[in-house]
Amino acid sequence: MRPGLKIGNMMLAVALVTTTFASGCAKNVPLRTEATTSGIRAAEEAGATKVPQASLHLQLAKEELELARGLAAKGKKKEAASMLLRAQSDGELALALSHEDTQKAEAQAALERVRQLRNDNQ
Repeated sequence: MRPGLKIGNMMLAVALVTTTFASGCAKNVPLRTEATTSGIRAAEEAGATKVPQASLHLQLAKEELELARGLAAKGKKKEAASMLLRAQSDGELALALSHEDTQKAEAQAALERVRQLRNDNQ
């Protein structure tokens, strides 16, 4: 055998091992759930559980997050990423709906104060 051929085979083997190792590691990249979990937590803190529509989307976000984790554990990265985006969107919607409900209640209270002030001044 020629010496150059041995080096070529060795380089090929190293490249193959490196590629196998890298692809194996890529499957084990953890799903980045921080934004989703913080969105869910923010919606809970904003009172989403007390607003029917917000509560529904909050529950969906939690379920979708768990599905995303399950898909990631099975190595289905694309599906997990897609489900994670859905969970994040539902969490954000739950937060927005709970803020809307709070703002409506505050606006209603302000209108009531104005009515009361008008009655007091007459």
